Amino acid sequence: MGMCPLCESDSLEPYYKDKKRSYLQCRCCFLVSVPRQHHLTTLDEKAEYDKHQNDPRDSGYRRFLARSLTPLLDRVHHNTEAIDEIIGLDFGCGPGPTIEPMAAEQGVKVINYDLYYCNTPHVLERQYNFITLTEVIEHIASPSSLLPVLNKCLKQKGHLLFMTKRLIDIKAFSQWHYKNDPTHICFYADETFRWIAQHFNWHLEVVDKDVVIFTKGVA
Repeated sequence: MGMCPLCESDSLEPYYKDKKRSYLQCRCCFLVSVPRQHHLTTLDEKAEYDKHQNDPRDSGYRRFLARSLTPLLDRVHHNTEAIDEIIGLDFGCGPGPTIEPMAAEQGVKVINYDLYYCNTPHVLERQYNFITLTEVIEHIASPSSLLPVLNKCLKQKGHLLFMTKRLIDIKAFSQWHYKNDPTHICFYADETFRWIAQHFNWHLEVVDKDVVIFTKGVA
């Protein structure tokens, strides 16, 4: 069945199957993933993202993001020296970057990065006080490759935010609309986030039903 895309163990077992895809769960980190044969091509994936109409002027979208950005910036301000300039990275900003202007309104600078819409790899060569991935991590085919990059991009006591709906159990999964998006290929449970925290020596806070914040170096 291959390796887990997060912990790279070979402890995968069948979890669920619908008319379009099958799903596997790792017995080590509890991630549920979609086998690669069901992944979209790059062109098809981009076409799906082009359908998104995220607009930084949309008050509803702003309220949605504020559920993650507000608690994140509270922690950032608390853990950052006053003399330091606070700079964050919005990884996977999409076609309508909104974290950036929302943070700017609070005097915080954010750099955008997106594989399809803002592909500037050099921004991944510096360190940040915080990194946001809002509705992004479930799209990543190889979190085992991405997480070390994000870890390197984080300053000590820096914060990493994931906003993604969490896996509950097989009954909920069978009726879960979230799995029906063809670009959603990895699904994270509470146990998965605990595995990540232990593996990277990060401190984990479960902030909301779809928001978790890791802090580097204070596990």
